Amino acid sequence: MTSLSASPACQWPSAAWKRQFRRKLVDWYRRHARDLEWRRSRDPYRVWVSEIMLQQTQVATVADYFPRFVAEFPDVASLAAADEARVLRLWEGLGYYRRARQLHQAAKLIVAEHGGRFPSEVETVRNLPGIGRYTAGAILSIAFDARQPILEANTIRLFSRLIAYRGDPRSKSGENLLWLLAEELLPASGSSQFNQALMELGSLVCTPRAPACEPCPVRSLCPTHRDGLQDSIPPPKPKPRIEAVRELLLVVRNQDRVLLRRRHATERWAGLWDFPRFPIDGADGSSTEAVLEKLAATTGVKARVAAPLTTIKHGVTRFRITLDCHWADCLHAPRRLPTGIRWLRPTQLADYPLSTTGRKVAIAVCGGS
Repeated sequence: MTSLSASPACQWPSAAWKRQFRRKLVDWYRRHARDLEWRRSRDPYRVWVSEIMLQQTQVATVADYFPRFVAEFPDVASLAAADEARVLRLWEGLGYYRRARQLHQAAKLIVAEHGGRFPSEVETVRNLPGIGRYTAGAILSIAFDARQPILEANTIRLFSRLIAYRGDPRSKSGENLLWLLAEELLPASGSSQFNQALMELGSLVCTPRAPACEPCPVRSLCPTHRDGLQDSIPPPKPKPRIEAVRELLLVVRNQDRVLLRRRHATERWAGLWDFPRFPIDGADGSSTEAVLEKLAATTGVKARVAAPLTTIKHGVTRFRITLDCHWADCLHAPRRLPTGIRWLRPTQLADYPLSTTGRKVAIAVCGGS
């Protein structure tokens, strides 16, 4: 390997190194590639759906969701014609719900502007909602064998180690360097298999902690392994400061129905339905009256807090949330509820897309109704 003069903090590969790397990687992938549902077809629609699902989500989780999603929406046209609530319901539990809404929006654009055919031009694909440089490259290379580079979590780590890059790969300079490497490593043909092999090697072998260097097919080409720097390349992300938050969720009863509200575009879990929940200060319940006032202001419903239902602890980004869930009895409800507010029978909750915690509460409601 030779030093890259523009970046002395790494070792840039020679042409001979690149040839060896491509051969060893592809040979390994042919023997060890996982049999994943979305790899059984190069249909660009299926590739696109899988790539959106795989963003910030583990393969094992997506393996459960992908077959159900494409069974209900087998092509772009069926997804574009679907009701957003149904799309979100099938996405429920995957998290990052903005991905599902953007997938739905993009399907509508593809039908309206591209005759229902997924485009094959990189700039056109990047103009679709929810698709950036990496996702466009992944879709086009995998589905069309286009010579497009990729850079995502697994390949960032893999590339950093392959050139012993000691800088921060998340910095602008580090990112630019790794994109350049991704472009130079691409073979003249066969980008579909090559890019999938890169991601597979990063996922299964070149893991964040305790990488499996011994069976790694490119171990002999890796300066990070040679110098024993696996624990320091790439440098770990700084840990975010975790903030404890407490919220009160109310299951408001009105005869045989409970109150649900649709979360606004600016809120967490936008577009999903939820039981009214509000932040509270302290653990003594002194802000309960304030919560009831907020309930009345946002839904028009006046209620009183009744028996506790359950407590759920969960994390969202840098927050660790304790969610106290209580029954509440309706004292007054307007004859006409505001938009996005509904009374529902507990049996109807199964049809509405809810957050993970909302679904847990719904199960408790149905079990206790």
